[in-house]
Amino acid sequence: MRYPKAETAEKHRRILDAAARLFRERGFADVSLAEIMQATGLTHGPFYNHFASKQALMSEAVAHASAQSLGRIECAASSEAGKSAYLAAYLSPAHRDDPGDGCVIAALASEIGREPSVKAAMTTHLKALIDKMAAHFPWGAKRDARGDTIRVLASTVGALILARAVDDEELSAEILREVGR
Repeated sequence: MRYPKAETAEKHRRILDAAARLFRERGFADVSLAEIMQATGLTHGPFYNHFASKQALMSEAVAHASAQSLGRIECAASSEAGKSAYLAAYLSPAHRDDPGDGCVIAALASEIGREPSVKAAMTTHLKALIDKMAAHFPWGAKRDARGDTIRVLASTVGALILARAVDDEELSAEILREVGR
């Protein structure tokens, strides 16, 4: 039985939403296809109508999370205050404590380094993120906006990873606070 295109697209989006959230929360290896389909309210059977493999889903889920992330930048004001607010939200305890709705880079970069099928999606995301941030926010010198963006991304992503990795709440908060200065 064929479903209307709009219904099929909606199911595809629901699968991507669930997969992107679950992968960011628990990593690629700790999430099964059955769990993803259950989270969408669908049975496991139609998965292969949407994706060729789990690796294909992983790649598309990273691209889906990327689109969400890039949209957040567009919502931020193109000003120094907008950049500060964006970075403060990134380096917040709320973001640290909600990896499922957070930064795909901080959540999955170390795993993607060992998943060749997903590297292209991460590369596309990182290039787009660097370009969008460099163009959207003001930087000290226009000619070095790209370099400034890369340095800010590296330090904020690193801070989020470290803040999530420790079991000392004070140290975790200190890491976020110090990088956010």
